[in-house]
Amino acid sequence: MSKPRTAAPARRQLRPTDVKRLNRDWRRRTDARLGLLVESVTQPFNIGSILRSAAAFGVEHLWLAGNATTPDHRGVGKTALGSERFVPWEHAGTAAQAAAAVREAGLRLVAIELTGDAQPLHEAPLDGDVCLAVGGEDHGCSPALLAAADAVAYIPQIGRVGSLNVAVATAIALAEARRREWAHDPTP
Repeated sequence: MSKPRTAAPARRQLRPTDVKRLNRDWRRRTDARLGLLVESVTQPFNIGSILRSAAAFGVEHLWLAGNATTPDHRGVGKTALGSERFVPWEHAGTAAQAAAAVREAGLRLVAIELTGDAQPLHEAPLDGDVCLAVGGEDHGCSPALLAAADAVAYIPQIGRVGSLNVAVATAIALAEARRREWAHDPTP
């Protein structure tokens, strides 16, 4: 015989003030610097989505390389929804030049790509100050970017689709970098 189910308390979405307070609490638990290098992502909606995720996870700087669409492109705003103003960015030239700029900023570079030596994202070296790198919609990270990376990670998938949209993959990787940091934080 099963127990009668008791009614759960009514849930409500947080008000904007509550959301700001919640985000401020998570910011206090965040010490690691997180950067992002985007190489040859050309679709404005992908750049806009990447910018929104970058702003949400506290990316301190965005380096663009190759023929990546810039945040000031008129089509980016549809998905960025104003978040582009929270992420400083620069077009750093080639993948090698962008990687050098990342290193000059004191960050390790971890490319998100499917390669023979890539580690699953949950095992990748994402601790400390790190910059994640993603590549273009059709071909991913260039050989030059992969050669410049300190490590390569991939996102494990069990479905029948071979890869994720670059903006989705970026959001997953950024979330994992922060989750890893927060998992080691003793503050409740």
